[in-house]
Amino acid sequence: MSAYGASAGIDFDFNGTIANTLDAHRLIQHYQEEKGPEVADEIVNSLYMQYFTARAHPSSRPTLLTATTAAGIPSSDAEAFVDDEYEGLQETKMLIREQAGNGVDAVPHVVIEGRRRDFTLEGAKEVGEYLKALEGVAKECT
Repeated sequence: MSAYGASAGIDFDFNGTIANTLDAHRLIQHYQEEKGPEVADEIVNSLYMQYFTARAHPSSRPTLLTATTAAGIPSSDAEAFVDDEYEGLQETKMLIREQAGNGVDAVPHVVIEGRRRDFTLEGAKEVGEYLKALEGVAKECT
C-alpha cells in the first residue's frame, strides 16, 4: 500500500492511533443522507488523509470538523452535529449490525457478481487480486 501511495504522492504513515471509528461513521452516514454521496466522499477522503498521513485520531472532534470543513459544510452545522453524540447514533449502529448480518466485517467489501458465482474481496487488496476476480467473471461469460 505504501508503494501505491508513493506513486500517487501520498506518504502513508501507519503509526497513528487505533481507535473506535463509530463517530466517524455516524458523521459520514448523517451527511450522506443530508447532503448526498459527493459530500460523504469528501468527508471520507479527508478522514483517510488525516488518519493515514497525519496520524490524526479517527474520531476526535478536530478530525471530524476538519473533514466537514473539507466537504464544505458550514462550521455551525458541523459543530452542532459532532457535539450531539446521540444524533444519528442508533441509525448508524443499526446499519452496522445490518451489514454484519450480511457477513461484512471489513472494508472495503467488494462483491463482483459472476454468472456461476460471486467473487468477494475484503480488506485492502493488491490491484492484481481485483484483476484476477474480474478475469474470473469474464471467463464465465465466454
